[in-house]
Amino acid sequence: MAAHLVRPARLPMRTASPLAAAWRPATQSRISARQSPMLQTAVRYKSGPYGYTQAKALVFSKTGEPADVLSVHTHSISPSVPPSAVLLRTLAAPVNPADVNTVQGTYGAKPTFSSLIGTAEPSSVPGSEACFEVVSVGSGVTTLKRGDWALPASPGLGTWRTHAIVEDADTALVGISKDKLEGLTPEAAATSTVNPCTAWRMLRDYVDLVELSVRSGTGAGAWFLQNGANSGVGRAAIQLGKLWGLRSINVVRARDTPEATAALKQELTDLGATVVITEDELQERGFSSGRLRKELMGGESEKESPLLLALNCVGGRPALGLAKCLSDGGKMVTYGAMAKQPLTIPAGLLIFRDLSFHGFWFSRWGKVDPAGRRQTVETVLDLMRTGKFKPGPADTVEWTWDTPAETLQQAVAGTLDGFRSGKGIFVFKDT
Repeated sequence: MAAHLVRPARLPMRTASPLAAAWRPATQSRISARQSPMLQTAVRYKSGPYGYTQAKALVFSKTGEPADVLSVHTHSISPSVPPSAVLLRTLAAPVNPADVNTVQGTYGAKPTFSSLIGTAEPSSVPGSEACFEVVSVGSGVTTLKRGDWALPASPGLGTWRTHAIVEDADTALVGISKDKLEGLTPEAAATSTVNPCTAWRMLRDYVDLVELSVRSGTGAGAWFLQNGANSGVGRAAIQLGKLWGLRSINVVRARDTPEATAALKQELTDLGATVVITEDELQERGFSSGRLRKELMGGESEKESPLLLALNCVGGRPALGLAKCLSDGGKMVTYGAMAKQPLTIPAGLLIFRDLSFHGFWFSRWGKVDPAGRRQTVETVLDLMRTGKFKPGPADTVEWTWDTPAETLQQAVAGTLDGFRSGKGIFVFKDT
């Protein structure tokens, strides 16, 4: 990309809005060496408080498939940061399935479109998670300092961009002081605000499994079940369950070869899973009434070890198979629908088994209890620092100033494809 000098900060802005004044389209903030005899070479300014910051963002102005609607927009950010705002440089930003669904227009939260960063038509920046570096701080900000890291305190910030101005920074961001970065990586911190927190709340808010462990009198932890066990939430639930002394029955899809399936089972076992089975095994006739307890749960009875909690992110027949394993009075919590199939519940499970079915969306929970959300994130970060919680495998995509738009589009489009080696994460270099 051709480099340019940017317009000095002392030139007047055309808007009275402090936040809007911090953003300028790149085409309005460049001058060339021909326009000034003092400018001998072209330079692209990077982040800093003494000149406009050139930035890039993935944007979309209408919903649709990522490859069709996403484009890269270049703009400039004024060094005049509003009093309650901060200027951030993105270090890492995950590509979650929910982000892709938002671009497609199929997610529960619909995107909002604006021309704040100077796009030709109102657009939205996708992305719900990220780890940022604080570059410049407004005079009224009290919780963040330059050099700190920061995470979104709630979804909707728009994180697939090299830089961002964030208003109301004290409430919009969770800060990580620069003296508390040891033990953290940008990739790990960037993935701490959704999946681990979702697992945490589902394991704690529906059934008191810790109390159930005490009441059992067996000296062993209570059990829970889950499908999608190799997902980000699934891996988090395995680790948190182990930390809390719980035992888990984990369901995964079989891989292309028996060897690959065995490797995945071993990987989750090493992470702390008690039992790992495939969806095919779960669907075997008589599994819930026979093999489950006799073989996998060591012969423990319903009275000794009731199965009262199941976590479902798949839907369809795999979810029904999970429900059949629950003890009377058990609860299934659904937080995803990867199979894109409805969850059909026989009346008998409701009438004779007294099972109950719940939906959980961490974004909604966080809006109801923002302080609880922040506390959960901070606790997960503490576990990461001490090595008690490990982020899932990552499939990183470097984002430099010269990374082609097609590379970024493909990284997003491939998020929902089949088996993946890890979560897609944009890692920002030289921006």
